[in-house]
Amino acid sequence: MSSTTSIFKGVAPGKTIELDHEPGLPDGHQVTVTVQSAGESENPAPGEGLRRSFGRWAEDADEPDKYLEWNRRQR
Repeated sequence: MSSTTSIFKGVAPGKTIELDHEPGLPDGHQVTVTVQSAGESENPAPGEGLRRSFGRWAEDADEPDKYLEWNRRQR
């Protein structure tokens, strides 16, 4: 069984997703849908992924060094 991936944009008024154009699938064809907000698909600001990954340390570059030093002293 082969699978084809296509990306469509649309609007979700309630529980229905209205696509911008016809997906070209036969009526009743089963699909798997992954929903991602259009705002999330835009290019994030440089470093945004790191800020999300490092959580509270994102804005305080000295904190990881302090934590590592504290961790070394605990051993």
